[in-house]
Amino acid sequence: MSLTDFKVLSFDCYGTLIDWESGILAAFQPLLSRLPANHLYISNPQALIFFFNSIQAPLEKENPNMLYNDVLATCYDKVAQNEGIKTTEKERNAFGKTAGSWPAFSDTVDGLLQLKKHYKLIILSNVDHENIAKTLSGPLREVKFDAIYTAQDIGSYKPAHANFFYLLDNLKRGFGFEKDQLLHTAKSLPADHVPAKQLGLTSAWISRGCDGVSGMGGNLKDFDGKVAYKWRFPSIGAMADAVDKAFLSQDQHRSCYE
Repeated sequence: MSLTDFKVLSFDCYGTLIDWESGILAAFQPLLSRLPANHLYISNPQALIFFFNSIQAPLEKENPNMLYNDVLATCYDKVAQNEGIKTTEKERNAFGKTAGSWPAFSDTVDGLLQLKKHYKLIILSNVDHENIAKTLSGPLREVKFDAIYTAQDIGSYKPAHANFFYLLDNLKRGFGFEKDQLLHTAKSLPADHVPAKQLGLTSAWISRGCDGVSGMGGNLKDFDGKVAYKWRFPSIGAMADAVDKAFLSQDQHRSCYE
């Protein structure tokens, strides 16, 4: 199997293209400012990220029709309650609308522009229309995606199989491509690569910031036998360079026989 075998790349957005962790931590500053200087979340921000994620995943599963901005607001309030802090509706709603302002990773835009030379690009994201619109007009404004599919469109959140069926159905009806012409690209092992294996989707793991053992993309040891990604790249930029190299090699090979 070669990277040149595919026609379409589908991407998780927040965590893969957009710096989800930095965005979340910046949005938490109003709450963090009310914690003592020696608090665990101040000295070890990853502890806050881990706790936040432990709330978010089951909330999305139990409330598949809840908009992502409301998911964020609810999680923010639950974190605050756990610390004995009261929040206002205004504060919670402001947190819920921050996803659209979270920054892209430094290599994301240039990497996507490279990949766009070879593939159609699709986003499959656990997000709402309002936040994804801000992201597309903000940090990802230089990239022209061919389609955007969100949890709000689908009525469920990854890792629900319905999200991937929606992707595949629209891939065929909208573009005329089959499953084996799609490469799903994401960081999260539980949200993206587990269902990809279950559904027979080929995938690439963007293991940005992961040592293969830890990280919010998932602990690799916990998913032994549950994921089957074909490629692993440390970033979108590294993936784009590998793709360029693969297509160049293919072109050179073809020229030898012309």
